[in-house]
Amino acid sequence: MKEFDSICTQFEKMDVVSYTDLLTQLSGHIVPALSEINSGNENGLEVFLTFILGAIAADNRLSEEEYELISPLLRAFFGENINYEKAKKGFRKMKSEQEELKQVVKEMVTVLGMLSESLKKEVVLVCLLICAVDGKVSAKEKAWLSQLMS
Repeated sequence: MKEFDSICTQFEKMDVVSYTDLLTQLSGHIVPALSEINSGNENGLEVFLTFILGAIAADNRLSEEEYELISPLLRAFFGENINYEKAKKGFRKMKSEQEELKQVVKEMVTVLGMLSESLKKEVVLVCLLICAVDGKVSAKEKAWLSQLMS
């Protein structure tokens, strides 16, 4: 746990350029690999987006930093520009759907179980990056991440 906390602190202090470079590098490996396993009818980008949205929803709030990070993905996924207020409203609705979110975590863990250990680690690192983008990995986010790592 001490190593995990140390990594969280390191990611919380990461500068924007390093953060973006690491996220881009990891995403470049993850999306094609997720496409190969093809979870149901979803393509790799849709599965990856589920992990990203799960990481953002882990603390039941959407920070401006998180929104800025995912706005291109939201645009690509939904085919339209979703502004910050609309995105926040969507995440507030997710708060009331805790049972469904628990099921999504189970599905995410199942998907992770289909991946190599190195790819699983990369997915969890991306989720950690998303949680740390606002400068703090909360206790709720750490608990959510620990479910993914189990």
